[in-house]
Amino acid sequence: MSAFVIVEIEIHDQELYKSYTQLTPATIESYQGKFIVRGGETIVLEGDWQPKRLVLLEFPSVEVANSWWHSKEYTKARKIRQRASSTKMIIVSGA
Repeated sequence: MSAFVIVEIEIHDQELYKSYTQLTPATIESYQGKFIVRGGETIVLEGDWQPKRLVLLEFPSVEVANSWWHSKEYTKARKIRQRASSTKMIIVSGA
């Protein structure tokens, strides 16, 4: 069953964040993941949620998504992202 990583990001340091965006795609691909949404326009339908940036990733399973997040390959990029932005991130199992 597919799994989706949903990320809400508020970038504080654009230059540092660029380093993150250069490192991350290869780590996602190495875990059979792919970008579904990468910072597109959002339209609020209900509530007061005003995300600055949303990213949606798809992986083959929750286990693979979790392995990617904890991987040695992604750790370097993750630490950069954590310095450059404030992030909320979850894994959701899907169909």
